[in-house]
Amino acid sequence: MGARILTVDEVKALVGKEAGLSSWRVVSQEMIDRFADATDDHQFVHVDPVRAAAETPYGGTIAHGFLSLSLLSAMTFEAAPRVEGMGIGVNFGFDRLRFVAPVRSGARIRARFILAHFRMRPSGIAEINHDVTIEIENSPRPALTAYWLTLVMPDRRTGASS
Repeated sequence: MGARILTVDEVKALVGKEAGLSSWRVVSQEMIDRFADATDDHQFVHVDPVRAAAETPYGGTIAHGFLSLSLLSAMTFEAAPRVEGMGIGVNFGFDRLRFVAPVRSGARIRARFILAHFRMRPSGIAEINHDVTIEIENSPRPALTAYWLTLVMPDRRTGASS
């Protein structure tokens, strides 16, 4: 399911409110292993279930923190609203990024987006910042919290910059 498309005024009205909540997704061992291969981070706590169970307090393997962070892109496409007339969004950065709790292999996570800031620049680029939380199902602590800064460009196919 894609995110809804809102006018600039509708997005402005969401500042300070929940703007989206993604569906739950499983962080499988296969996903963790593929991420380890992609990033060349094969630390045993991520890729060796037997050793991780024996030598860590987690009872098995855990996802890389950056894997959880990387999943924000997919979760935002699903859950956060789009701005009418706007096209591609790019990461501008993160403030206050914290990896709060480990995500165990097989756990389900989802992202909650609070729209913290929205502004249209004179150039037609939108500044959209979210307070994001990646929640772990049945856990009192989130996987991560962050203030996510993004820039969204006007859709060049339409020439719109609303």
